[in-house]
Amino acid sequence: MIDETYAVFAAWDFGSSKKENLDRLRRENFIGANTTTWLRDIAKVLNRRFDPVDRDRALVLLAKNGCPIEEWKPILLWHVTRDEFLLRDFLTNWLFPTFVSGAYRVRAEDLYEHLRSVGRRGGITEHGWSDTTLKRVATALLKMAVDFGLLRGSVVKEFASYHLPERSFVYLLYAIREELSNPRKVLASEDWRMFFMSPSDVDRELLRLHQFRKVDYQIAGSIVQLTLPYANACEYAERMVA
Repeated sequence: MIDETYAVFAAWDFGSSKKENLDRLRRENFIGANTTTWLRDIAKVLNRRFDPVDRDRALVLLAKNGCPIEEWKPILLWHVTRDEFLLRDFLTNWLFPTFVSGAYRVRAEDLYEHLRSVGRRGGITEHGWSDTTLKRVATALLKMAVDFGLLRGSVVKEFASYHLPERSFVYLLYAIREELSNPRKVLASEDWRMFFMSPSDVDRELLRLHQFRKVDYQIAGSIVQLTLPYANACEYAERMVA
């Protein structure tokens, strides 16, 4: 629902409540949903997944101010994975290690063993999954990776040549720093795995940004200093599309 989410947030009215915004979506269907059922499902998912007033305000601001969708998509992915354990676990604990291993193609059945052990990593399921459920979940996760540009293909998926856009990277710096105030922990955050970035990749990008005076990044042995121009992710989002 990437395009649909973007369209809804682009039309979001901060002067109205979330319920009022979603009621207007259901009433006016300003995103052009094909069926009433699909429109209802979009509203239900947005209601469950996002907090436009507080935690996800920056994401809404970016859409309202015309952030290019290719820069917005990785930011959306980060926001979605705050609560979507299964998606986050798939990206950080299976897709990234598979990418690092040098694999070129992946199939749904490659993911079954990982999904069977999701409970050991903190996932909660009501009961063991049948083979049918495993296939459905694995297929859906791989499709989401395609939607976000991490994979490509239909039946057999291949790793895409993915590069996190610069402004998306900087936004994520702010967002991760708000959760992990220690700069060394920011570099080592597992969140970067969702975008196929290791700590050394993050380090190189920070050095490049420092060179162009877009951030202040200093490292000396075990001491890491990271200074960003704005106070938080929401303030950066406002400047990003000003």
